[in-house]
Amino acid sequence: MANVKRIYVEKREDFAVKAKELQEELKSYLGISGLTKVRVFIRYDVENLSDEIFDKSCRTIFSEPPVDILYEESFEVKPGERIFSVEYLPGQFDQRADSAMQCVKFLKEDEEPVIKTAVTYLLSGEISDEEFAEIKAYCINPVDSRETDMVKPETLITEFEEPEDVKIFDGFFAMDENALKALYDSLSLAMTFKDFLHIQNYYRNEEHRDPSMTEIRVLDTYWSDHCRHTTFSTELKNVEIEDGFYKAPIEKTYQEYLQTREEIFKGRDDKFVCLMDLALMAMRKLKKEGKLQDLEESDEINACSIVVPVEIDGKEEEWLVFFKNETHNHPTEIEPFGGAATCLGGAIRDPLSGRGYVYQAMRITGAADPTVPVKDTLKGKLSQKKLVRGAASGYSSYGNQIGLATGYVKELYHPDYVAKRMEIGAVMGAAPRKNVIRENSDPGDIIILLGGRTGRDGCGGATGSSKVHTESSIETCGAEVQKGNAPTERKIQRLFRREEVSRLIKKCNDFGAGGVSVAIGELADGLVVDLDKVPKKYAGLDGTELAISESQERMAVVVDPKDVKEFLQYAAEENLEAVEVAVVTEEPRLVLKWRGKEIVNIARAFLDTNGAHQETDVAVDVPKKEDNYFDKIAVPAVDNALKGNGGVKDAFLNTLNDLNVCSQKGLVEMFDASIGAASVYMPYGGKYQLTEIQTMVAKLPLLKGETETVTMMSYGFDPYLSGWSPYHGAVYAVLESLSKIVAAGGDYKKVRFTFQEYFRRMTEDKHRWSQPFAALLGAFDAQIGFGLPSIGGKDSMSGTFNDIDVPPTLVSFAVDVAKYPEIITPELKKAGNKLVAFRIDKDEYDLPVYEKVCALYEVIAKLIQDKVIVSAYALDSKGMAAAAAKMAFGNKLGVTFDGGLEAKKLFTNQLGNLLAEVPADRLDAVGIPYVLVGEVAESGFTFTKEGVSVSEEEALLAWTSKLEKVFPTKAVKGCEPVESKVYDTSDIYICKHKVAKPTVFIPLFPGTNCEYDSAKAFERAGADVITKVFRNITAEDIRASVDEFEKAIGQAQIIMFPGGFSAGDEPDGSAKFFATAFQNEKIKEAVMKLLKERDGLTLGICNGFQALIKLGLVPFGEIVGQKEDSPTLTFNTINRHISKMVYTKVVTNKSPWLAKAELGKTYVNPASHGEGRFVAPKEWLDKLFANGQVATQYADFEGNVSMDEEWNINGSYCAIEGITSPDGRCFGKMAHSERRDKAVAMNIYGEQDMRIFESGVEYFK
Repeated sequence: MANVKRIYVEKREDFAVKAKELQEELKSYLGISGLTKVRVFIRYDVENLSDEIFDKSCRTIFSEPPVDILYEESFEVKPGERIFSVEYLPGQFDQRADSAMQCVKFLKEDEEPVIKTAVTYLLSGEISDEEFAEIKAYCINPVDSRETDMVKPETLITEFEEPEDVKIFDGFFAMDENALKALYDSLSLAMTFKDFLHIQNYYRNEEHRDPSMTEIRVLDTYWSDHCRHTTFSTELKNVEIEDGFYKAPIEKTYQEYLQTREEIFKGRDDKFVCLMDLALMAMRKLKKEGKLQDLEESDEINACSIVVPVEIDGKEEEWLVFFKNETHNHPTEIEPFGGAATCLGGAIRDPLSGRGYVYQAMRITGAADPTVPVKDTLKGKLSQKKLVRGAASGYSSYGNQIGLATGYVKELYHPDYVAKRMEIGAVMGAAPRKNVIRENSDPGDIIILLGGRTGRDGCGGATGSSKVHTESSIETCGAEVQKGNAPTERKIQRLFRREEVSRLIKKCNDFGAGGVSVAIGELADGLVVDLDKVPKKYAGLDGTELAISESQERMAVVVDPKDVKEFLQYAAEENLEAVEVAVVTEEPRLVLKWRGKEIVNIARAFLDTNGAHQETDVAVDVPKKEDNYFDKIAVPAVDNALKGNGGVKDAFLNTLNDLNVCSQKGLVEMFDASIGAASVYMPYGGKYQLTEIQTMVAKLPLLKGETETVTMMSYGFDPYLSGWSPYHGAVYAVLESLSKIVAAGGDYKKVRFTFQEYFRRMTEDKHRWSQPFAALLGAFDAQIGFGLPSIGGKDSMSGTFNDIDVPPTLVSFAVDVAKYPEIITPELKKAGNKLVAFRIDKDEYDLPVYEKVCALYEVIAKLIQDKVIVSAYALDSKGMAAAAAKMAFGNKLGVTFDGGLEAKKLFTNQLGNLLAEVPADRLDAVGIPYVLVGEVAESGFTFTKEGVSVSEEEALLAWTSKLEKVFPTKAVKGCEPVESKVYDTSDIYICKHKVAKPTVFIPLFPGTNCEYDSAKAFERAGADVITKVFRNITAEDIRASVDEFEKAIGQAQIIMFPGGFSAGDEPDGSAKFFATAFQNEKIKEAVMKLLKERDGLTLGICNGFQALIKLGLVPFGEIVGQKEDSPTLTFNTINRHISKMVYTKVVTNKSPWLAKAELGKTYVNPASHGEGRFVAPKEWLDKLFANGQVATQYADFEGNVSMDEEWNINGSYCAIEGITSPDGRCFGKMAHSERRDKAVAMNIYGEQDMRIFESGVEYFK
């Protein structure tokens, strides 16, 4: 028993935000009124660690003395208190334990600790057994976690049983149909029995042998709907369209499609009508007509890819721009955090495997109402509130860690998403075209497996998402959900961004659905894969598991044999595991070997049949004219108010309070929107950051140089419209995505689309096929009508739970390339300006007249360029009043609606129309028909015709309150002012060791993600920059890295600790990697020499500030670690990540870092952190202010400092944002001063450049 040491770590009362939040949820959401207190402990069980290193780890890794209480072995449990602990299921990735083990090895590289973690909950109060069971069910998701007892194990070392040899199905090829059906039923396969018969025929007639278990599982994976789009490839034999008013346009589009097929496939009998064919046909036609000249064509299909000419520093070069959408509906439904995290991970990997650097993401999701009580949750389902919050946490955690700006987030609410959640990630990537080599695999080429290790997580993910789902299946699909490891994927991004690496790769595939068998299997027709070489997370995996596990963050690359050594060396430099696992062969067969024996040997031709040929008929349901969605007021409460039950004021407030109109700021702020210093828009703009954008825009991600080129992405989709008519839903999804690009200043003629299809499960009932068929016909019509193709997409055809179906879903993503001077921002600019609406022309069937819409878009683009239109918004089904309010909120302006407009017109369906702000003296320049909607006012909303006014406060309350309990924006109500005196001194430290051009050392650890932005900021300021990756795969790597760091510090004048998520900010606390590594005696000595003997400087931003404070460099100016009363940074009061622009006031001039900043001035920079709350005892606060060590304080844009969470976003004591060492040479701050550039955060008001980097460089001159 003595081998295993156990500790519990609890946050001190003032900082226990997680425990307080859980207590509030259990009381209000579950209704457990007798609960009086919740305490949360993180439990660590540790083995194989020396006493000395364990004791040191307790103070620096497992806990933080200023904010944590550490209990050895146990803590007091009083009579009547209830306790339980939760741990991950075996085989699930535990980032906390993994990070703890890596950190411990920094202290002593040859230790081999085993660490397991759990979370322990202690509950006080009157709680019944039934309530206790409810609490456990709320805290434990059985898909990835389980309850564990309180007994400490004798050992943590798992003895894995040797797996048995792979089973051969003896007698398979000779079985009669009944025996074969019994075997099929016993295997729980995703394929159909018809596929199974197809396999039997192959082994009987061609292989003349029985298959192995691995072969059956590999074929099931290869032919799953997820991998091979089986539903989309089912032949549609007889199509009948029912009678009705709207039959004519649907029939016309169907005939156009058939005619186009005839033109494209003339003389070919190998092509048949199917959903996939319909999805691709418009693109084929437009390509044939020469309207797709920018498409990059290649055998490698990683993501949509277009060729774009880009001007960089006055010279033109070709770039590839990638975009991709991905869904993880099924995994997110059963395990929200992991499912959503790997949704984004998967979306990133596609362009990344094409060697694109992914720089911006969009997240579009669908859920049922998350505000309903937990008791209304369907049996076998997680509650909607838990789903939406868990998924948001997962996606944002992954994006925030990998360092990807999420430029746009929107959740759509519809009751039928209770069947299955929708989780879509869409990403933008780019790379110089010269860096991307596209070659085929040649016999003898080597395939290298790169990145993460293989485990049981994700075994059967592809087939799992393709199976039928019921309430009983939820409990058995735990292993199907992969776990994401963002720091590893970040390393692959860094590796592939290096030109010398990218040009060695002939071909690449990511490990998405299907694991080794598919990812490596698709790289060449003939392959021999050695599964014994595949790196494993743990022992005990058999050949089948190694073949189909979908463990994340892995890439397979094809390399010429002469380049293998060089490639492996580059991978090692980036701290990545890389192994040769396969060789390309002449014979077109997929061969997998395990334990030296072949366990798979299948002909490529058979794999490529994609299973048995499937056929069905289609009966297309036609929408009912009497249910016309365009004739309705979209929000029932608004309709009711306008019919006399409350009038226009209630209608306006009910609109703003509707789930699909209200503010989602508390959700959106969880996602880092600013990393990369390239986001042209922040998600909410205006002085008050309250006008939500409709399109995400980013500059191309250059490592060097300047460009005006930006990419734009928007989405279009209305589930209620699609529910009435999937055909109209798809047409207007395309139109809406296009109109948002136009409203932002984009050129519609250059747009390319990618679609996301998500429908109910198809059966043999021909009416079930109506929705996707009608939707794809609508999308076909819109593409041909606009002359703009969709060049990619993703289908998910499993949106059914028992007898509930998701709404018919076709989301259109529109992508454009523009220049930033052409872009306008959507917030209203000035009182007195006019608001006008432009309406699209429609035909008798409520469909857009495409030529006239295009003509309107041409004029609007010209009006934007001529500054006649100064802001614009694409309208949706909720009407003009909602859009006008959203445009007004950002600068807290108002709108006086025109007296000629009756109230109802402000709330009718306006999908496809545009609202624009025009200066009053430019109205004559509009030159095309418009509707005068009103005038921009100083404040409030006035309905002139009805004589009704709504104050700004009332409107904002209605808009912001709806989701506040689901996605809170404030945790603390207090707004009391904080004293903010400026410290003005002439006694500033002077550098005695001058250099012409200082060198900056930027250390990189797993989880660091701000190194590119930081290096660029210093290079722009005139410094040389050295970045070094700390390698820690082996003990030798650690020793070598210590030596390299020591040498680099010796060459540098400045150390910059960049932002990021040091190993996911685990073990529970930020910057542990930095702080632990820099406590190493060699590195510590090098740092102190730099500061004491060479007048050096250190700067830490965000995670880097956390590192400085844990080391003691601030506030002490020396590496002394932390004591119980030391100042520190802890969790934000709101207990979540916060990403928004913050205003910070410079309150000292003592630091060399602030020499070029204006004392007393307020600057605006992005903040993005989960642990940025500065806390310290009063004695320390007084001392820091007295010494002039408080550098910056959170303020409003006028420089007023307070505890109002709107401005002091994390609840920092005295609103402190940054502090320095006593002499000012070490400076730590939370806001990202490095994330600024031309045209970055254009919709934010204020000065962004504090000139910190220029001040640091100037100090040495």
